[in-house]
Amino acid sequence: MKLAAKGKEEPSLAFGGQAVIEGVMIRSKKHMVTCVRQPNDEIVTNVEEIKSVSERHKVLRLPFLRGIVALFETMYIGIKGLYFSANANLEEEEKLNPKEIVLAIVVALALAIFLFSVLPFLLTIPLGLGGVVFNVAEGVIRLAILLLYLASISLVGEFRRVFQYHGAEHTAINAYEAGVELNVSNAKEFSRFHPRCGTSFIFIVALISILFFSIMPDLGFFMRLAYRIILIPVIGAVSYEVLKLSDRYKKSKIMKVLLAPGLGLQYLTTRKPDEKMLEVALEAVKKVNNLAETSQR
Repeated sequence: MKLAAKGKEEPSLAFGGQAVIEGVMIRSKKHMVTCVRQPNDEIVTNVEEIKSVSERHKVLRLPFLRGIVALFETMYIGIKGLYFSANANLEEEEKLNPKEIVLAIVVALALAIFLFSVLPFLLTIPLGLGGVVFNVAEGVIRLAILLLYLASISLVGEFRRVFQYHGAEHTAINAYEAGVELNVSNAKEFSRFHPRCGTSFIFIVALISILFFSIMPDLGFFMRLAYRIILIPVIGAVSYEVLKLSDRYKKSKIMKVLLAPGLGLQYLTTRKPDEKMLEVALEAVKKVNNLAETSQR
């Protein structure tokens, strides 16, 4: 597939990705490409083939089941991208081993579950609310904690650069989806916001969790707390379907209104990238696009 001039043809291949340390990871259905800017200013690239379990088991492609699969596969692929990017910027004797990366991820996940699932519930209990009102209040507290967390880490230099690469990832994908020639000059004309971003997904999760916790039976404090952890994959699966639906109808005025809060959160999770960052992101998009085209022939 040849990239067309702007407005003439929209590419049919949908890509996703994430920012990594000094770089960007872009993935298609069958490949992931991680491009990283090294201290010597060179761009190093890592290409890996993706073999989804849903390709081998058709039942896992069904709605909601595919969301759970996507949740865990996205996490696994993201960890691999972070592992490569971390070692690409370290001296040989400083390089991390897989066990160190796994330990760091486990600690980060445990912290995330506490901050965004357990803590909001514990902070809402003293308010003495009940029913749906309790769950709405908990959802508001959860979003407040998220906003405070994002605003705080955005002040740290290392995280700010990751947020800039996040903006570069969105900008490159927006340029690709518009069908323009993928170069820095063209890409600079596009937004650093994207409706399929994981930030929008987080906002959808917050809303879906209010609904789920409202319909669950009240079996006491510990069971209510357990719901906040046990139902994470289920809420993620439903949120995944909502995100896919929102992308299908993204041109709808109603959907644009519903997506606005999630896009608003991206003001915190993305920053305007510089040209070198855009160059890295575009390199990743072009590489994964070439691989995807080749696999379609």
